Amino acid sequence: MSSNQFGDIKSYLEKGAIVLDVRTVAEYEDGHVKGSAHIVLDDLEYEIDQLLDLDKPIITCCRSGARSERAKELLLTHGLDAINGGPWENVESYL
Repeated sequence: MSSNQFGDIKSYLEKGAIVLDVRTVAEYEDGHVKGSAHIVLDDLEYEIDQLLDLDKPIITCCRSGARSERAKELLLTHGLDAINGGPWENVESYL
C-alpha cells in the first residue's frame, strides 16, 4: 500500500493494469476514467471470466472507494491481481 488508503495506483498503471469502474451505468455516464472498463458491482461475479482472460492486473474504482473495495476482494478470491483505487477521480489523477 502507498501512503494513502488505496493501493499503489502508479505502479499498477506501469504494469499495464486495467481500470475497472464498478459504479452504476448512470454514474459511469456522468464521468469516468478514459479507457476504463465498466462492470456494475452487482454483475461482477458473473463477468469474472472475461477479466481472467485479459490476464492483467486490475485497479478497481467507484464513487467513494467502498464498492471498489468489495470488487477488489471479489477479484482477489478469483486469483486476480487487484487493488482498490478508490474514487474514480483519484485514479484519473494518476493518468
